[in-house]
Amino acid sequence: MNIFVCVKRVPDTETRIRVGADGQSIDPDGVKFVVSPYDEFAIEAALRLKEAAGEGEVTALTLGDAQAQDALRSALAMGADRAVLLEGEVTPDGLATARALAAEIEAADAPLVLLGVKAADDDQQQVGPMLAILLGRPCATAVSSFELNGDKVTCRREVEGGTEVVELPLPAVVTITKGEFEPRYASLKGIMAAKRKPLETKPAQTADSRLRVESMELPPERTGGKIVGEGADAVPELVRLLREEANAL
Repeated sequence: MNIFVCVKRVPDTETRIRVGADGQSIDPDGVKFVVSPYDEFAIEAALRLKEAAGEGEVTALTLGDAQAQDALRSALAMGADRAVLLEGEVTPDGLATARALAAEIEAADAPLVLLGVKAADDDQQQVGPMLAILLGRPCATAVSSFELNGDKVTCRREVEGGTEVVELPLPAVVTITKGEFEPRYASLKGIMAAKRKPLETKPAQTADSRLRVESMELPPERTGGKIVGEGADAVPELVRLLREEANAL
């Protein structure tokens, strides 16, 4: 089976973010960029599926500029067979991104497309379902584990109080969340092999973005805490402050 895994290059979640001089983007100086952690779950899921079958191909796909090659090389180092960079502008418009990805996947023989449930930077959870609609495929989101059964994929989603089982016919789109697919570390052998694996670059068939960032600003500094007393005697004053100052009650 051939599997496409859509990934996104995002700032490391431990990076201290600064707003750029334009007030509409982050300052990239000193920022480490990585594959979005949820997309790493999707890469791991694809690799396990290929290994279990003993055949197939895993293709990592992303939209971005030349710097996004780093994210694709990371996917190749984990074990993906090939990578495709669609050169184009990354915007906050999930539909524009989905259209660029769909244009590439539509012509490929890939019955299964995997994505992370969301990107770690914008947290929109839009691209997977939008991609499925554009491709005319069924979609399951926030899947923690799945298995293939002939021409169907059986997905498990963790919900409050239990597990939801969703069965989709192939071809399908599945978005992966934290669960069974803890990503592997890239070995030295994998990192060296990634340099020899094919990474194709082509212009993206992008659509006009209907969203734009007007401004960005950091959240206000948190004020210092307040100690109102100790033990049970402090409860009345704590309740009063929560009601009158914090408006939490």
